[in-house]
Amino acid sequence: MITITQATISDSGTLSKLAVAIYQENYLYLWHEGGADWYMHEYAYAEDKIQEELSDQNIAYYIVQEDAEPVGYLKLVLAGKISGYDLTEALEIERIYLLHKMKGRGLGKRMMDLALDTARSMNKKILFLKAMDSSLGAINFYQKMGYEISDTFSLPMPTFSLMKETYKGMVVLIKKIAAENATV
Repeated sequence: MITITQATISDSGTLSKLAVAIYQENYLYLWHEGGADWYMHEYAYAEDKIQEELSDQNIAYYIVQEDAEPVGYLKLVLAGKISGYDLTEALEIERIYLLHKMKGRGLGKRMMDLALDTARSMNKKILFLKAMDSSLGAINFYQKMGYEISDTFSLPMPTFSLMKETYKGMVVLIKKIAAENATV
Protein backbone atom coordinates (compact mmCIF):
# COMPACT_ATOMS: atom_id res chain seq x y z
CA MET A 1 0.00 0.00 0.00
CA ILE A 2 1.25 3.48 -0.94
CA THR A 3 0.95 6.32 1.57
CA ILE A 4 2.09 9.93 1.41
CA THR A 5 2.43 11.66 4.77
CA GLN A 6 3.82 14.99 5.89
CA ALA A 7 7.22 14.61 7.53
CA THR A 8 8.11 15.82 11.02
CA ILE A 9 11.45 16.58 12.63
CA SER A 10 11.67 12.96 13.80
CA ASP A 11 11.80 11.96 10.10
CA SER A 12 15.04 13.90 9.41
CA GLY A 13 17.25 10.79 9.48
CA THR A 14 14.90 8.87 7.23
CA LEU A 15 14.70 11.76 4.76
CA SER A 16 18.48 12.23 4.75
CA LYS A 17 19.14 8.55 3.96
CA LEU A 18 16.36 8.44 1.37
CA ALA A 19 17.54 11.62 -0.36
CA VAL A 20 21.11 10.29 -0.59
CA ALA A 21 19.92 6.91 -1.92
CA ILE A 22 17.77 8.53 -4.61
CA TYR A 23 20.48 11.01 -5.54
CA GLN A 24 23.03 8.20 -5.90
CA GLU A 25 20.67 6.34 -8.24
CA ASN A 26 20.09 9.35 -10.46
CA TYR A 27 22.63 12.15 -10.35
CA LEU A 28 26.24 11.08 -9.69
CA TYR A 29 27.10 11.67 -13.36
CA LEU A 30 26.55 15.43 -12.91
CA TRP A 31 29.70 15.95 -10.86
CA HIS A 32 33.45 16.09 -11.09
CA GLU A 33 35.33 14.13 -8.42
CA GLY A 34 34.19 15.02 -4.89
CA GLY A 35 31.23 17.09 -6.05
CA ALA A 36 28.46 14.58 -5.43
CA ASP A 37 29.73 13.84 -1.92
CA TRP A 38 29.87 17.55 -1.13
CA TYR A 39 26.36 18.11 -2.52
CA MET A 40 24.76 15.15 -0.72
CA HIS A 41 26.55 15.26 2.63
CA GLU A 42 27.20 18.97 3.14
CA TYR A 43 25.05 21.13 0.87
CA ALA A 44 21.67 19.44 0.56
CA TYR A 45 20.98 16.21 2.45
CA ALA A 46 22.86 16.27 5.74
CA GLU A 47 20.52 15.24 8.55
CA ASP A 48 21.04 18.51 10.46
CA LYS A 49 20.24 20.50 7.29
CA ILE A 50 17.00 18.57 6.76
CA GLN A 51 16.16 18.91 10.46
CA GLU A 52 16.58 22.68 10.13
CA GLU A 53 14.32 22.71 7.07
CA LEU A 54 11.68 20.64 8.87
CA SER A 55 11.66 23.31 11.59
CA ASP A 56 11.00 26.05 9.01
CA GLN A 57 7.30 26.95 8.73
CA ASN A 58 7.84 27.81 5.04
CA ILE A 59 8.96 24.28 4.11
CA ALA A 60 6.87 21.12 3.96
CA TYR A 61 8.27 17.65 3.30
CA TYR A 62 6.15 14.64 2.40
CA ILE A 63 7.39 11.05 2.49
CA VAL A 64 6.09 8.45 0.05
CA GLN A 65 6.04 4.96 1.51
CA GLU A 66 5.23 1.56 0.11
CA ASP A 67 4.27 -0.85 2.89
CA ALA A 68 5.98 1.45 5.44
CA GLU A 69 9.24 1.58 3.40
CA PRO A 70 10.30 5.11 2.36
CA VAL A 71 10.51 5.20 -1.44
CA GLY A 72 10.26 8.89 -2.35
CA TYR A 73 9.67 12.40 -1.11
CA LEU A 74 8.35 15.81 -2.00
CA LYS A 75 9.69 19.13 -0.69
CA LEU A 76 7.57 22.27 -1.00
CA VAL A 77 8.50 25.88 -0.33
CA LEU A 78 5.15 27.33 0.68
CA ALA A 79 6.04 30.96 -0.09
CA GLY A 80 8.22 30.53 -3.15
CA LYS A 81 10.41 33.28 -4.56
CA ILE A 82 9.91 33.84 -8.27
CA SER A 83 10.16 36.97 -10.38
CA GLY A 84 6.85 38.69 -11.07
CA TYR A 85 5.00 37.24 -8.08
CA ASP A 86 4.69 38.13 -4.42
CA LEU A 87 5.66 35.45 -1.87
CA THR A 88 2.00 35.01 -1.01
CA GLU A 89 1.19 34.10 -4.63
CA ALA A 90 3.64 31.29 -5.41
CA LEU A 91 4.39 27.79 -4.12
CA GLU A 92 7.60 26.04 -5.22
CA ILE A 93 8.08 22.34 -5.72
CA GLU A 94 11.74 22.25 -4.72
CA ARG A 95 12.25 18.49 -4.89
CA ILE A 96 10.22 15.58 -6.16
CA TYR A 97 12.20 12.33 -6.01
CA LEU A 98 11.45 8.61 -6.21
CA LEU A 99 13.60 5.49 -6.06
CA HIS A 100 14.01 3.91 -9.52
CA LYS A 101 11.92 0.89 -8.55
CA MET A 102 8.92 3.19 -7.97
CA LYS A 103 8.98 5.04 -11.29
CA GLY A 104 6.19 4.51 -13.80
CA ARG A 105 3.57 3.76 -11.15
CA GLY A 106 1.79 7.12 -11.09
CA LEU A 107 3.46 8.33 -7.90
CA GLY A 108 5.03 11.39 -9.53
CA LYS A 109 1.57 12.48 -10.61
CA ARG A 110 0.21 11.86 -7.11
CA MET A 111 2.95 14.03 -5.61
CA MET A 112 2.37 16.77 -8.20
CA ASP A 113 -1.36 16.65 -7.41
CA LEU A 114 -0.57 16.97 -3.70
CA ALA A 115 1.50 20.07 -4.45
CA LEU A 116 -1.33 21.52 -6.55
CA ASP A 117 -3.90 20.78 -3.85
CA THR A 118 -1.64 22.48 -1.29
CA ALA A 119 -1.26 25.53 -3.53
CA ARG A 120 -5.01 25.72 -4.09
CA SER A 121 -5.73 25.44 -0.36
CA MET A 122 -3.36 28.38 0.20
CA ASN A 123 -4.97 30.41 -2.63
CA LYS A 124 -1.73 30.59 -4.61
CA LYS A 125 -1.71 31.98 -8.14
CA ILE A 126 1.10 29.78 -9.42
CA LEU A 127 2.98 26.62 -8.71
CA PHE A 128 6.55 26.43 -10.01
CA LEU A 129 9.64 24.28 -10.08
CA LYS A 130 13.14 24.26 -11.50
CA ALA A 131 14.59 21.43 -13.57
CA MET A 132 17.86 20.78 -15.34
CA ASP A 133 17.53 21.68 -19.00
CA SER A 134 19.16 18.33 -19.86
CA SER A 135 16.37 16.39 -18.04
CA LEU A 136 14.12 16.17 -21.06
CA GLY A 137 12.01 13.32 -19.64
CA ALA A 138 11.26 15.29 -16.47
CA ILE A 139 10.50 18.46 -18.42
CA ASN A 140 8.14 16.51 -20.68
CA PHE A 141 6.37 15.06 -17.60
CA TYR A 142 5.93 18.54 -16.09
CA GLN A 143 4.62 19.92 -19.38
CA LYS A 144 2.07 17.09 -19.56
CA MET A 145 0.98 18.17 -16.07
CA GLY A 146 0.26 21.68 -17.42
CA TYR A 147 3.53 23.46 -16.64
CA GLU A 148 5.14 25.86 -19.09
CA ILE A 149 8.77 26.93 -19.31
CA SER A 150 8.94 30.54 -18.18
CA ASP A 151 12.67 31.18 -17.73
CA THR A 152 16.17 29.74 -17.92
CA PHE A 153 19.30 30.22 -15.83
CA SER A 154 22.59 28.55 -14.93
CA LEU A 155 23.57 27.28 -11.50
CA PRO A 156 25.91 29.80 -9.87
CA MET A 157 29.65 29.70 -9.42
CA PRO A 158 31.49 29.15 -7.14
CA THR A 159 28.79 27.17 -5.29
CA PHE A 160 28.47 24.64 -8.12
CA SER A 161 32.09 24.70 -9.31
CA LEU A 162 32.38 20.89 -8.97
CA MET A 163 29.40 20.31 -11.27
CA LYS A 164 30.12 19.51 -14.91
CA GLU A 165 29.42 22.59 -17.02
CA THR A 166 27.09 20.65 -19.36
CA TYR A 167 24.56 20.18 -16.54
CA LYS A 168 24.39 23.66 -15.01
CA GLY A 169 21.58 24.87 -17.28
CA MET A 170 18.17 25.09 -15.64
CA VAL A 171 14.60 25.87 -16.67
CA VAL A 172 11.83 27.34 -14.56
CA LEU A 173 8.40 25.82 -15.18
CA ILE A 174 5.20 27.39 -13.92
CA LYS A 175 1.58 26.37 -13.71
CA LYS A 176 -0.96 29.13 -13.26
CA ILE A 177 -3.70 28.07 -10.90
CA ALA A 178 -5.58 31.31 -10.21
CA ALA A 179 -8.23 30.49 -12.82
CA GLU A 180 -8.76 27.06 -11.23
CA ASN A 181 -9.46 28.74 -7.88
CA ALA A 182 -12.15 31.00 -9.27
CA THR A 183 -15.77 30.07 -8.69
CA VAL A 184 -18.22 30.35 -11.55
